[in-house]
Amino acid sequence: MAVTKTKRDYPLDRIRNIGIIAHIDAGKTTTTERILFYTGKTYKIGNIDEGTTTTDWMEQEKERGITIVSAAITASWTAKSGPFQDQEMRINLIDTPGHVDFTVEVERSLRVLDGGVIVLDAASGVQSQTETVWRQANKYHVPLIAFANKMDVVGADFLGTIQSARDRLGANAIAYNLPIGAETSFKGVVDLLGNDEKGAFAIVWEQSGSDFDPSGSKFNITDIPEDMKIAVEEHRNKLIEEICATDEVLLEQFLNGKKIAVNDLKLALRKAVIAEKIVPVMAGSSLRNKGVQPMLDNVVNFLPSPQDLPEIKGLDPKTQEEKIFQNVKDAPLGALAFKIQVDPHVGRLTYVRVYSGILKSGSYLYNSTKDVKERVGRVLLMHANDREEIDEAFAGEIIAVVGLKDTVTGDTLCDDSNPIVLESITFAEPVISLAIEPKTKSDQEKLAYSLQRLGEEDPTFRVKSNPETGQTIISGMGELHLEIIVDRMKREFKVEANIGEPQVAYRETIQKEARGEGKYIRQTGGRGQYGHCLLRIEPLPRGQGREFVSEVVGGAIPREFIPAIEKGVIEKEDTGMLAGFPVTDIKVAVYDGSYHDVDSSEIAFKIAGSLGLSEAAKEADMILLEPIMKVEVTTPEEFMGDLIGDLSSKRAQILGTEKRHNSSVINALVPLAELGGYITAIRSMSQGRASAYIEPSHYESVPSNITQKIVASSGFTGRVEH
Repeated sequence: MAVTKTKRDYPLDRIRNIGIIAHIDAGKTTTTERILFYTGKTYKIGNIDEGTTTTDWMEQEKERGITIVSAAITASWTAKSGPFQDQEMRINLIDTPGHVDFTVEVERSLRVLDGGVIVLDAASGVQSQTETVWRQANKYHVPLIAFANKMDVVGADFLGTIQSARDRLGANAIAYNLPIGAETSFKGVVDLLGNDEKGAFAIVWEQSGSDFDPSGSKFNITDIPEDMKIAVEEHRNKLIEEICATDEVLLEQFLNGKKIAVNDLKLALRKAVIAEKIVPVMAGSSLRNKGVQPMLDNVVNFLPSPQDLPEIKGLDPKTQEEKIFQNVKDAPLGALAFKIQVDPHVGRLTYVRVYSGILKSGSYLYNSTKDVKERVGRVLLMHANDREEIDEAFAGEIIAVVGLKDTVTGDTLCDDSNPIVLESITFAEPVISLAIEPKTKSDQEKLAYSLQRLGEEDPTFRVKSNPETGQTIISGMGELHLEIIVDRMKREFKVEANIGEPQVAYRETIQKEARGEGKYIRQTGGRGQYGHCLLRIEPLPRGQGREFVSEVVGGAIPREFIPAIEKGVIEKEDTGMLAGFPVTDIKVAVYDGSYHDVDSSEIAFKIAGSLGLSEAAKEADMILLEPIMKVEVTTPEEFMGDLIGDLSSKRAQILGTEKRHNSSVINALVPLAELGGYITAIRSMSQGRASAYIEPSHYESVPSNITQKIVASSGFTGRVEH
């Protein structure tokens, strides 16, 4: 794709930073391709099946027909109607993956976006990953509009899709337009608000010979079909009533029976969307080139600009007091690094959202999270995997920076004279692991380098060494996630490696409070070693992680040795005490101990901390925790009994079943350990007609009989004996 010089001198109120989010196969990338074509960013519509889409540029994405990494694109659009009619707008767009294994890309994108389009499959309604991305958007208060895609598909149900959004997401979803026809007869939409002159009107697209023929994007404004007039009137009144309910002035006019100007309604709807009170839903079919242009108008009209958002809040790194920067380029610099990417042409790229101030090429920045200075080599506007070099980036922009060495995902960049630390990004813990080793000695060094680089890019990918076996263990969010990592090692870093079987990422925890003494004394002629601490451990609620506190008073242990005890505790928690898995949901308190004026050292107290935790764990009833997966199986009715029986044999908890269009859906919670090869198994049980969606849910204790087998097979020698 050739990169043309991008116009960048847009006022803040004419910039939209948006993401396209959805369940896998709902049509995000197809929708993005149409957006790029209609905004003039590309001159040919890409095809997923042919691997010619702009945003799916990685080889692995082209081969599998799925999005793996989020891609950033900058485009412009002039709305044909609404409050911003005829004004050219800058749209910074991020296309995100739908597969749950790559949920990190959605999480970090939503953290830096101002608004989003949630794409729904009109034939399937709200699906499991739709619920996940909805929760992620809510977490970061990202206002959304919805696009009910695939109106041309058999079983498409626009109003049913809206109802499923209301039922399953708790969203105040309401029709903004109505489809004209459905399935093979879908040809256009009725704009319910329309304009003041004629009220609601119809938009009908021309038919084209090919889905990838741009002529199919032409449409005509026409009268509403006679058989739709009653439904249009009903849904128009509903929409107006819903909008007026969010605005006191309009509500008074509405209750007094006064006519309200359409532009006033649209401005009120804009405020309601930004306040997350209403989610307007539009109908369309991206593949058939229908409905995307009105959706783009509504991106401009209803989603926020950087100016609409509250000022950015953070903490002063020195005083820990709240600090506020305005979202303008005249303010001090405040920016967040949200993604690292290794580019074969320019090296390490750091994707950055600039919230306030100006970020200049060649300048020095202060990384307030790491307390280090960084030099900006080059500043780039990204167009998927193409780049455009710019001199500076302003508040409201999403750019990439070359030259930052220490900055990672979630770090804040600012001026050292006016520092701020912005809210970082939290990520889910990996649930699956496998052992990896280089095939030859020459691959050894390359393997370590490639794993380090891939770990920098992906915060949900972890690497550690198993001290018991000497193996390198890599962990991720699912089998596909690790498969892609290994494939990238081979292609991008030319590393050949032997891979073990995927292993479940178990955790260890305690069930009751216990105390332990850690004492390390060594006398070797000269200066000895002395460290002594008393620890108390207690269980935390599931999912709380780890906590370490010091309750030492009266100088029983000098303050400078407390961090060494914590380090020893953490190292022991990392290596495990039952079967070699990390310990979680535990609070460790050091409450007493003793020291020697000459012989005490950091290393002695570190060892004492480790010994004290091991001692306490013997009395704390240690158990194993296993990842439980949320499984949603969609199947024709005739296979339902067999599939439920199969799930029951896998220690599954069946949550319930429901009818969804022409299929039945089974919802269950199943231990990950039981799901090896599950997708292949259900395909063979259903003649290829059933499909399953699997995502991490939570951790639960492993039954004692299974725990005994895992402990015995682990060969772990650091075990706590009861």
